[in-house]
Amino acid sequence: DYMKIKYANGAFLYVLATQFDRIQKYSGKEQAAPKLSKLGGKEWVNTKTKVRGAVQDIAQDLVKLYAERQNSQGFKCGPDTVWQREFEEEFEFEETEDQLSAIEAVKADMESERIMDRLICGDVGFGKTEVAIRAAFKAVQEGKQAAFLCPTTILARQHYNTISRRMKNYPVNVRMLSRFVSSKDQSQTIKDLKSGMADIVVGTHRLLSKDVVFKDLGLLVVDEEQRFGVSHKEKIKQLRKNVDVLTLSATPIPRTLHMSLSGIRDMSLLTEPPVDRVPIQTYVMEYTQEAVKEAITREASRGGQVYYLYNRTNNIDMAAEEIRNLVPGLNVEYAHGKMSPKDLEEIMEDFVNGDIDVLVSTTIIETGLDIPNVNTIIIQDADNFGLSQLYQLRGRVGRSNRTAYAFLLYRRDKLIKEVAEKRLKAIREFSDLGSGVKIAMRDLEIRGAGNILGAEQSGHMGAVGYELYCKMLNDAVALLKGETVEEDFETTIDLDIDGYIPADYISSETEKLDIYKKISAVSGEEEADDIRLELEDRFGEIPAVVDNLICVALIKAGAHELYITDIEEKDGGFKVSMLKNAKIDTYKMHGFLSSHADTIRFFTGNQPYFMYIPKKFPVGAENIKNTLAEFFEELSEIKE
Repeated sequence: DYMKIKYANGAFLYVLATQFDRIQKYSGKEQAAPKLSKLGGKEWVNTKTKVRGAVQDIAQDLVKLYAERQNSQGFKCGPDTVWQREFEEEFEFEETEDQLSAIEAVKADMESERIMDRLICGDVGFGKTEVAIRAAFKAVQEGKQAAFLCPTTILARQHYNTISRRMKNYPVNVRMLSRFVSSKDQSQTIKDLKSGMADIVVGTHRLLSKDVVFKDLGLLVVDEEQRFGVSHKEKIKQLRKNVDVLTLSATPIPRTLHMSLSGIRDMSLLTEPPVDRVPIQTYVMEYTQEAVKEAITREASRGGQVYYLYNRTNNIDMAAEEIRNLVPGLNVEYAHGKMSPKDLEEIMEDFVNGDIDVLVSTTIIETGLDIPNVNTIIIQDADNFGLSQLYQLRGRVGRSNRTAYAFLLYRRDKLIKEVAEKRLKAIREFSDLGSGVKIAMRDLEIRGAGNILGAEQSGHMGAVGYELYCKMLNDAVALLKGETVEEDFETTIDLDIDGYIPADYISSETEKLDIYKKISAVSGEEEADDIRLELEDRFGEIPAVVDNLICVALIKAGAHELYITDIEEKDGGFKVSMLKNAKIDTYKMHGFLSSHADTIRFFTGNQPYFMYIPKKFPVGAENIKNTLAEFFEELSEIKE
């Protein structure tokens, strides 16, 4: 199989399946088609050179930021205490491996002299909050204060309740600052934060007000940073200069994601779902009263509750009345952000306690609400929402071991914009647990890359696409940090092995392309085993020709490690060509050649290549792979 790529002037290039790792999907500005280059022309090379020059400037800014962070000294926490261990053992759930790794990484950051700036990226309900709570408990034991910054009052309330419940057996003073709190209590909290009487404060952007002064802030936890405005982010930036910062997000914004990927921020990924969690069944369909009634009735019949998302406050009461008429006998209430704090709190409390069957609500439920009994969400006019927003909203259900349902509805006969259609398709496609980062990347493709570190870069990003731009930026950053950046080269494998994906094994062209790309990017046996497991799980027993393809990918990976550009089966052996600038030890090379006098026919030095003739020529992909793997192992001795 080949991929057929169209260039300018109707020219085509056929790319072999084993070389799909050389191809990246173009992610640029919304609806802007990339300009095609001529096949064999210099235009693309010139574009890359121009972008590489611009990237140098931004890399210097990033390295300066990185250096400042490395050189600045923060507070060094001591090792875990007996209380810390006791506190962690009281956690009622079993931690996932990812969660434990993230907790260890956070503690290591806090116990070092470096100021922590770590992103914890994981789906809703994957345990990000517990990681932050343990960090806060550790900070408080060192005499420091901790602040949890949340984008909404409801999320602040949820965090406050969780933290208070977790710390009730310990002398930790937990407070809240939001519009749910009376002016009198707010004044007292501000006073206690200044004097050091309050240990942990949970709040909305109210925490960023000038009158909020901490006696000794040691940890700042920012939940869903993308929900804060530019001015709030500037204030957060001022706070984070000399304070340990932990950012929690299910779908990080491109800038946050990129800064983590380029090493300016550390990142811990929580991709492993909690025990018994099952994926949410997602349906994208036209709105009909019958569909709404059936979805609500089905959930109610198993004793569950329903979110009905209606994002217009002016007539939300009428929408609730319509639902009441559809499902008489069920308790239907509505909630939105413009209600008085007292009324809103009462409704939310009734819903949490199970007294309300259907909550008609605006997007105020988007973050934070964790109610295991709510396992159906119906989103009206879903085409009006952003992709990350839809993902967050869907994450409000499925917080238990029950199967949860999300119905994304659009109005009948409405002409949906192409961008909205892509969003709805993506949310249906990424129904697997732990897809938050994939959603963030897909959102980037649909919306356009936006700015990573300034508007002046967006043109350059559009010229080469987001992935290539990030690779160039990462290489430039690595060079400025004094790290070695390996020369980019291609390894071509030309062996007499039948390797491809038959149409009767994977019929969908899109899925076939995706699997080819995964196989071509394999870098070792562990990844190969993962792909085999995925193939068996999704498509059944693996045909021999597909397994051959995986063997070829492993040969290619091993060869690339040794600066080999070509392996060609020829004259009863293998012609092996190496990179002109291959980092090989010439002295060791002579020893290697003399020890293989019976199997290496000839060798040339300028563009290193030789003929390797095994004593017994292997038959079959697996045997060829094993023979070459043994040879590569010996050849690796000559690397510098």
